Amino acid sequence: MLALTEGQKNYFLDDQFKKDVTEYNRRYLSWDELEYRIPDPEQRKRVWAVMKLYREMRQERVQYPPLKLVYTVIPEITRNLHTIDSYLTGNIRIHNKTIRLEQSWIINSFMEEAIASSILEGAATTRRVAKEMLRKGRKPKNSSEQMVLNNYEALTFILNHKDDPLTPSLLLEIHRLVTKGTIDREAVGQFRTNNDIVVANPVTGVVYHTPPDFQEIGTFVEALCTFANQGGQDEDPREEYIHPVIKGIVLHFLIGYIHPFDDGNGRTARSLFYWYVLSKGYWLFEYMPLSRIILRSKKKYSHAYLQTEYDEMDLTYFILYNLSCIEAGRKDLLTYLEDKQTEQNATRAIIRQIRDINPREGDILREIMDHADDYFTIREIMQKYNTVYETARTDLLHLADLGYLIKEKRGREFFFIFNEHSGLWKQSAEKKDPGKSPVRKE
Repeated sequence: MLALTEGQKNYFLDDQFKKDVTEYNRRYLSWDELEYRIPDPEQRKRVWAVMKLYREMRQERVQYPPLKLVYTVIPEITRNLHTIDSYLTGNIRIHNKTIRLEQSWIINSFMEEAIASSILEGAATTRRVAKEMLRKGRKPKNSSEQMVLNNYEALTFILNHKDDPLTPSLLLEIHRLVTKGTIDREAVGQFRTNNDIVVANPVTGVVYHTPPDFQEIGTFVEALCTFANQGGQDEDPREEYIHPVIKGIVLHFLIGYIHPFDDGNGRTARSLFYWYVLSKGYWLFEYMPLSRIILRSKKKYSHAYLQTEYDEMDLTYFILYNLSCIEAGRKDLLTYLEDKQTEQNATRAIIRQIRDINPREGDILREIMDHADDYFTIREIMQKYNTVYETARTDLLHLADLGYLIKEKRGREFFFIFNEHSGLWKQSAEKKDPGKSPVRKE
């Protein structure tokens, strides 16, 4: 009979000890998070030893041969995955009504993701300026704006290639898209050829992570592609099942760990996550700019990487962090869609009032009314509504001919603004509240 350790004896004989171990594992605390909870170092070691034992009994092994990667499916992970499966693969319903999702909302989401992902990597720009650049199709003025445009184009690319298998060349193409014009030309779309890259604190210089030798990148990347492409209809029943969202998170982690590029690893990692979950049918991720959530908790993002690496490559920390971001993104999405539902109602009201416009023209008019102090170009409408130039031009000119927009030519380009004297604004406002006249700043 095996002898029990002192920690194991405490687990069976000391109710408080057992309660602490259970609670700490439920929350999946790391070793450093126990320090202020258990001041006595010997007691802390005993608690940690039992925590690790029970974790190891429930761990799943990730089928990635170059590294021993594990994770533990705890109740919080199961609950989050159930929510994701329930909400992010089917129809979205709000107030018992199915929301009709517009192509323009994907474009808006991709813009938000591109901006936040760039700021995460140090882009010196604001959301307002960067979004205006994307909306109006303006050329980037500096490397920060170029980074935003790159990320936007990369997201469009992965959406179009979500059904392709992952290959080293596809990974290099994603990297080329997110880095062109922002790093040394020789490094764009190329794996690193040296060991000069480390992950370190920019202020203190403390090294947090040393990536694998550059000569091993080929082996690591080939294994990454094999891991990504495993599963689906031809899945070997002998292989360990891994939930698609967890697998996407693991791919995200691996790019950060391998650090196969001189620069742009974070942007590539987040793009790869999107590529994978979209390829597995989680299409509502198209509407969720997760980098905006990560940006709110940047320190936790970095910490989740470190907790995993420092605790024997236990991915549970990184998975939990990313699932919390997805849940926050899902809630943001519902709030966003409620706002869009209101906009859809407003568009329908405009179409009822103006008989000879199509639904897209109604939405364009509602958008321009909502931003009556701004001007819109044909290219901006083309970008926002994912149409060809001629279609956007025809829509705007039709609305101008009807008197709802004012067309002005500045240089070689037409600009369109809302015509406040068309009567549409006043009628719409009075319909909402007949006893109240609209108040607008001049």
